[in-house]
Amino acid sequence: MNIHSLEHVWFEDLANIGPWAQSRGHTVRKTLLFEKAALPSMSDFDWLVIMGGPMNIYEEIRYPWLVEEKRFIREAILGGKCVLGICLGAQLIADVLGAKVRKNDHQEIGWHPVTLTERAAQSSVFRTLPKGFDAFHWHGDTFDLPPGCAPMATSEGCVNQAFVCHHRVIGLQFHLESSRKSIERLIDNCAGDFTNGQYVQPRDHILSNLDKVRDLDTLLYPFLDQMAKC
Repeated sequence: MNIHSLEHVWFEDLANIGPWAQSRGHTVRKTLLFEKAALPSMSDFDWLVIMGGPMNIYEEIRYPWLVEEKRFIREAILGGKCVLGICLGAQLIADVLGAKVRKNDHQEIGWHPVTLTERAAQSSVFRTLPKGFDAFHWHGDTFDLPPGCAPMATSEGCVNQAFVCHHRVIGLQFHLESSRKSIERLIDNCAGDFTNGQYVQPRDHILSNLDKVRDLDTLLYPFLDQMAKC
């Protein structure tokens, strides 16, 4: 399978999706949007992965490449591609599918529990996950559920944590792909996000729980294996 990632900042890459893809023999290429790189042809990939970033989906004036990126994501979805959006990536998918993306009532930063919805039991991809688990979070925005999509997960601080559309388009507000390095890079490059919010954990607490990355890997690989069947 040919996987293509859209990356918005240098410090948010595929993280542990990369080793998974390599272990499964998939080809991985990427577009660095922050370097104004050209987007690929639709014939160049089977699976589009849209990564996170500190910008908001509605900041087209500051980040003009967002306009073309949204058009590209829409074309990939309409073209029947397998599409996975993570954090900002999920918000971009939601926007393209007609849902509202807005400030969440709370920032979520750190290790917080995620609970699957009852609808998740009907999804072959989300059935690979336990009913409840700790995931890594780093976001201040949220999305409404796109029309025709099914809610897959929720958390105390953010109602919509995941959705599925057409069995092959998935949005995750939380991070399953995080590695130790990717988390450390977020902390180093987004230190201004640390506030006294109810769901914002201190830097030291996040770093002292980096062993949870091993747990994420045990969830990530079966999840991606199942999604690859799309």
